[in-house]
Amino acid sequence: MTTIAPDIETLVNRSDYLACARAGRQGTKGMMVQARKRDDDGPMRVGFTCSKKVGNAVARNRAKRRLREVARLVLPAHGRPGWDYVLIGRQGATAERPFEELQGDLIYALKKLHGPDA
Repeated sequence: MTTIAPDIETLVNRSDYLACARAGRQGTKGMMVQARKRDDDGPMRVGFTCSKKVGNAVARNRAKRRLREVARLVLPAHGRPGWDYVLIGRQGATAERPFEELQGDLIYALKKLHGPDA
């Protein structure tokens, strides 16, 4: 398991991605965010994905690099331990959206997913 920041691990198993897909989701202009509360209180985990709709391999990798950097900056302050997050890139938005707005999109999605006590 690799880490992208202290106390944040990367999802590696397909079953973890599928479990997030069955849980809550929140769309924004720059990305789709899926989240689920795990039964344990371990570190938060995050995964990244982009479909072929986003573009060729170069475009998908650029979008995922931007999502990784947004997660590295935002999740330590706004994420919660014991949660899994999957960030999904959007066609024509994730790679071109201004970085500050992408950060705002993730913060907004996390507040919505965590509920009124966020």
